[in-house]
Amino acid sequence: MRFMPLYILVAIVLFTACTSEDTLPVLGVPTIVDGKEIPHKIRDFSFTNHNGETITNESYKDKIYVADFFFTTCPTICPTVMSQMVRIYDKYENNPDVMLLSHTLDPKRDTIAALKAYADNLEIDAPKWNLVTGDKKVIRGFAQDYMNIVVEDNEAPGGINHSGKIVLIDKDRRIRAFAEGTDPNEVDELLEDIDKLLQEYAQ
Repeated sequence: MRFMPLYILVAIVLFTACTSEDTLPVLGVPTIVDGKEIPHKIRDFSFTNHNGETITNESYKDKIYVADFFFTTCPTICPTVMSQMVRIYDKYENNPDVMLLSHTLDPKRDTIAALKAYADNLEIDAPKWNLVTGDKKVIRGFAQDYMNIVVEDNEAPGGINHSGKIVLIDKDRRIRAFAEGTDPNEVDELLEDIDKLLQEYAQ
């Protein structure tokens, strides 16, 4: 799926227009509080990873991270998206400032054991990269926080119609960039964005 709600596109244009070329934009729809714009921020979360450990926003404190949504039995875009996530994992495996977070969209079938087997097959592990599960409604609500689209669709392969966006989150839990995970060229650009964000924090 390669579509995005109009309000997100408008927000991206507005934030990008107000950002210098050397700094990544802050994406998402801001909240207005007492007349001031508060940038969109990923909410507090608590999930269980593929090792049975509780993973919260505190697990990612003072880190930048890349997030996506998938399910282990997905027959369409997920294998491609996850292969691109592996590229990111491999590049930053020895960089403690970069982490990854993948949310299953099918908690019923994606048990901890299933996620563990999937992680082993990818040859990745926590805490660098957490494959997490939790309440289905909660996870799908968070998909919207990360600008991903998820629709229950019995006619879709695997029963779930969803976008394959990979999203870059900064240390303040703000969205700074994204890429279509099925497009290696877009992921190349995202890798550059990760380096740019790391440089931003190094200054």
